[in-house]
Amino acid sequence: MQALGKDTNDQFRAEPVNAGYRLDSGPGRYRIGLLALSNDLATERDFINMRPTDEVALFVSRIPNDETCSVEKLSEMEPELTRAAALLIPGSRLDSIAYSCTSGTVVLGYDTVVQRVHEARPQIPVSSPITAALAALQRFDARRIAVLTPYTDDVNAQVFDYVTARGVEISAFSSFHISSNEEMAKLAPQSIYEAAIQADRPDADALFISCTAIRAVDVLDSIEQAIGKPVISANQTLFWQALRQAGYTEPQHGFGSLLELTEH
Repeated sequence: MQALGKDTNDQFRAEPVNAGYRLDSGPGRYRIGLLALSNDLATERDFINMRPTDEVALFVSRIPNDETCSVEKLSEMEPELTRAAALLIPGSRLDSIAYSCTSGTVVLGYDTVVQRVHEARPQIPVSSPITAALAALQRFDARRIAVLTPYTDDVNAQVFDYVTARGVEISAFSSFHISSNEEMAKLAPQSIYEAAIQADRPDADALFISCTAIRAVDVLDSIEQAIGKPVISANQTLFWQALRQAGYTEPQHGFGSLLELTEH
């Protein structure tokens, strides 16, 4: 073995590996790309906590977002979707892309979200919290729901219109009326639990907790046990749909009855 150093051409040369090597398919049998907002403190954490196995790999890109959650500020996010999607492991396989903003999807429109993402990563299935929530409600045959959000009413009105325009009746709509994304992230899970109990109605088939910024995933099981009906949250249902789009179909426990469903 020669001593370490440079050759006569003044170029460093490492010793070649003599044992040989092989390549596999890389990390993640099921690969999810997550488009999270720059000031989102909950979604990435929730996705990591809900991963059923290390075979599910998560890759994250961030979208610039204003501190204030308003219809005006949400609409400014559109051009950033393509730029953020382009940074999701470019050149490598992705099985699904999850856009983590309920209100952003409602304001921009799901078709616009998909179009902007596909400009950078074409043909990959795209999930959003609100469209995933609607799909989840169909799985439970929930036609009338109660809704809980952290938003101010300019955003609440958009959510109400989006959901009811797609054939779902809302029997009650409750809100914390918070505009600060930072404050939403600090909303204690116990407070979400208590508000969810109050937000439910006897005539509601299910409860939907909107917004990816809040930590509702932590208390989903407890809320379901208390009110005796399905409870879906933005991050839970977004993860559920992205996971299914990626090809993982096994049920899992601990994060609400939605993820326990057996896929056909």
